[in-house]
Amino acid sequence: MATPQTDNAHGEYQKGTQPVHEQQATYSLFMSLAKWGSLHIAVLITFFVLWLQPGGSIVFGFFAAAALAVIGFFALKSKPAKH
Repeated sequence: MATPQTDNAHGEYQKGTQPVHEQQATYSLFMSLAKWGSLHIAVLITFFVLWLQPGGSIVFGFFAAAALAVIGFFALKSKPAKH
């Protein structure tokens, strides 16, 4: 059976001492892409459903999708940081 090695060449790990800037930036980018991507998909689905349904209209689909895009933009945009 192998014995655990006691001397760590990189030093002992101490929680909270390593920089996490890259992880924070990646998480922020992922959340932003998920948020805005979801809005784009919802706008496209709204447009195509209202246009291609029986008796649907491309004009009504466009205006409904545009309204959803405007409302979604203001709902999802970043709020200013409070000091």
